[in-house]
Amino acid sequence: MSEFILPFDFSEDDPGRSAGQVTLKEPLPYPIGQQGSGFYRPGRMILHNGTSIDLVLYHNPATARFIYIHTTSPNPHLLALTGLKAEEIQSIQTLTLPGQLIMGSQRSFLISQAIQAIMASPIFQNLFTSQQQTQIAVFPIAREGLKYQVTEAIYANSGYLCDEVILDAHHVFDSSVPVFSRKVEMKIQHEHITVAFIADSIASGLVMREVINKIKERFPRIQWVEVIAPFATLRGLCRITECDGSENIHIRVHSFETLLNALPPDYYYSAHINTPELHIRPELEQAYRLWWGQDEAGNWIADTACAGYGWSEVFYSPRKQIEMINQQLTERHNLTIVDILRRNLFASSSSVALVQQTQANQG
Repeated sequence: MSEFILPFDFSEDDPGRSAGQVTLKEPLPYPIGQQGSGFYRPGRMILHNGTSIDLVLYHNPATARFIYIHTTSPNPHLLALTGLKAEEIQSIQTLTLPGQLIMGSQRSFLISQAIQAIMASPIFQNLFTSQQQTQIAVFPIAREGLKYQVTEAIYANSGYLCDEVILDAHHVFDSSVPVFSRKVEMKIQHEHITVAFIADSIASGLVMREVINKIKERFPRIQWVEVIAPFATLRGLCRITECDGSENIHIRVHSFETLLNALPPDYYYSAHINTPELHIRPELEQAYRLWWGQDEAGNWIADTACAGYGWSEVFYSPRKQIEMINQQLTERHNLTIVDILRRNLFASSSSVALVQQTQANQG
């Protein structure tokens, strides 16, 4: 896989025109201890006005389960939430599920594994060796960012005991904000640090953009911002690249596997982009698309299946996550998640073998 350049042009939402390109370099391998090995893929987003941010995508066993599909033994408690009946899975020994159905405590455990694995990469190891622990603080954004366990991952990979400042950043209605009609209010404690780790996924980018701006205003000593965003959309990254004050600080976004497509009307509904070069392991995206399949009209469901659905809700309320999945699947495809599960109960042996072999290769 050689260097890949993806041009983009978003001109239908904000008053200004967001055009530019994303450049992704060749994925590079690195060891991650007991989890085996993984890949990191450096990149960069550059807007037409010359502003830019650095990107790094990561692939490891935990990020692959999170973003794509995985094989597992049936969990009757999980499947009951989807609407499957016990008798439907009596003879099933192994089934394949998407990352959207990793919920609650299971999701928190998996994402902590994934973030520990990405911080074993040379990207973070070089950062840790160049900074003292007193220069680094972690800013998890409530609620989702609290589940990432970034400070624990930093400790596991460097031994550093860093300060953690919880950000209460949330949307409030503001009709002066085009399209989104929301702005961000934030309550924040005071710390003197030069490197900020901000933890939250990026959909529209509004929250992250305002958090970076407000941190810059209140903490003028900050020079480096490392954004830990398991999910990140192209459109949201544009908002961050346009961030006021970004020319004075170095911003780098770290995401799992690939970048996402933010869909209208509110640009929070974020699906995979069907471009093989955007995926470190394109065969995993192919298997993911086959699992979701097509609706009666022939539309590929993966083109609209939100990678995050309830975003923070998936960590806190699996029941609400299923409700959100069903609402969107019904509106867009006249299906529910149980319909898709049922047609995958007896998945082809080749699809299951692909996922199992990939998991074996990852250690």
